[in-house]
Amino acid sequence: MAQRLATEYVNASLRLSEVQMSQFIHKVYDPHVRQRVKVLDNGGQEVVLEDDSGEEVHLPFDRKDGYYVCELSFRLEKPHLTNVMRLLFAAFKGSGMVTRIYNGFMMMYYYQEGRVRKIVEYSRDSYKLVYEHKDTVGELQRIYRNNDVEQEIEKIHRDVNSLLDRRFVAQDSAAVKQIDEQLRKHTRRLFILEA
Repeated sequence: MAQRLATEYVNASLRLSEVQMSQFIHKVYDPHVRQRVKVLDNGGQEVVLEDDSGEEVHLPFDRKDGYYVCELSFRLEKPHLTNVMRLLFAAFKGSGMVTRIYNGFMMMYYYQEGRVRKIVEYSRDSYKLVYEHKDTVGELQRIYRNNDVEQEIEKIHRDVNSLLDRRFVAQDSAAVKQIDEQLRKHTRRLFILEA
């Protein structure tokens, strides 16, 4: 198995509520990673994570519209801190691009709200799409909820019933001819919709 050389977070962002921020601070369970929290002047906080080797990452959270928002790019090389950040990023629905760098190739993970949406493998001379999220269930639900055709069919049925009532009482042959033409148009449209 390939040895990971580094992990880079590019345009990474986290948006946490007050409660989530408290949970974020208490979520680090790795005995090899320590954390410090600095309270900033503007009401924000900076969370500093440091592993036994001395590698550290500073996560500045600014206060914006009642949320703690962290937006930054950084690089990690040690496994303990890398693993802790991966868990935090997924648990607190981070967004951005995470690049895992190996000898000779890179794996780029595109995150949106804590979920991997796409994985691309890049080597020196090529790239290949490894995974791409397709919202099949959501698309099927949208199609299922889209009942425009059924509503149009119901309207045509009401119109046909009304036309038949008018035709039954019509005594003028020109009126009957006009009603028959409208009925033919509705019949063609129903045939198309029900096909």
